[in-house]
Amino acid sequence: MTTVHGSSVDIPAPHGTADAYLAHLDDGAPHPAVLLYMDAFGLRPHLKGMADRLAAAGYTVLVPNVFYRSGRAPLVELPDFINPAERPEIIASLRPAALTLTPEAAMWDAAVYLDWLAASPLTADGKVGVTGYCMGAGLALRTAGTHSDRVAAAAGFHGAFLATDAPDSPHLLADRITAELYFGHADQDATNPADQIARLEKALTTAGVHHRSETYAGAHHGFTQADTAMHSLEATERHWTALLELLGRTL
Repeated sequence: MTTVHGSSVDIPAPHGTADAYLAHLDDGAPHPAVLLYMDAFGLRPHLKGMADRLAAAGYTVLVPNVFYRSGRAPLVELPDFINPAERPEIIASLRPAALTLTPEAAMWDAAVYLDWLAASPLTADGKVGVTGYCMGAGLALRTAGTHSDRVAAAAGFHGAFLATDAPDSPHLLADRITAELYFGHADQDATNPADQIARLEKALTTAGVHHRSETYAGAHHGFTQADTAMHSLEATERHWTALLELLGRTL
C-alpha cells in the first residue's frame, strides 16, 4: 500500500516566505495538483490531516499559510479543540493578519502557489484543483476567477462572505470562471446567509459557469473542521464525497 508523505515547505512569495504543508503519495510519480486554502484558524494538524486524506486519493496537495505576512503558522496558540467560548477571542487575535490579505495580495500569492505546484516534479501536467474552507472558500472562488487558465475545478465549503454588496466581492468574478465549481453551504451560517447564497447562484448561472451549489441542512459554519465545536461528521463525509467526485471528473 502506497503511503502518504507530508512535509513542510517554504515558498518565496511577494511579501516574504510562505510556509506551507505539502502532502503526496510516496510513489515517486506525479499526480494532479490541488491547492487547499485554510480557514481562519490556519495551518495546523487538522488541516494537514485533511491534506493527507486528499493526497491518499491520488493528489499532490499544497496547503499554504496565507497569513505568512504576519508570521509562520501557527500565528497564535490554538487549543487542541476550539469551543464556542474560545472562538471569538481567537478570531479577534487573528484579525490583524486577515486584514493584510487583501484580494489583490491574495491573488498575487495564488499565482506564486500555482507556479510552485507547476514546477514541482510531484505534480502532473495540466490544470489544478482548488478547495477552500470558511475564508478559504472565497479564496478558491477568487483563484478560479483570477487564474481561470490554470484552474480546472474549485470547491468551497461553509464559505464566508462569498456574495456581498462590496465592490470586490468574490462572486463578481463569475464571468471570468471556466472551471467547474462546487459549493457546500452550511444552513446555520451567519457569514453566508440565504440571500448571499442566492446571489452567488444567480451570478454563476448568469455567467454560464458549470457548477453545483448545495445547502447542508443542520450544518454550522466550520462543519468540516473536526478540531472545533462546529464539526459535523455527516456533513464532513458528504463534503468528501462531493469534493472527490469533482476532482475525479476534472483533473
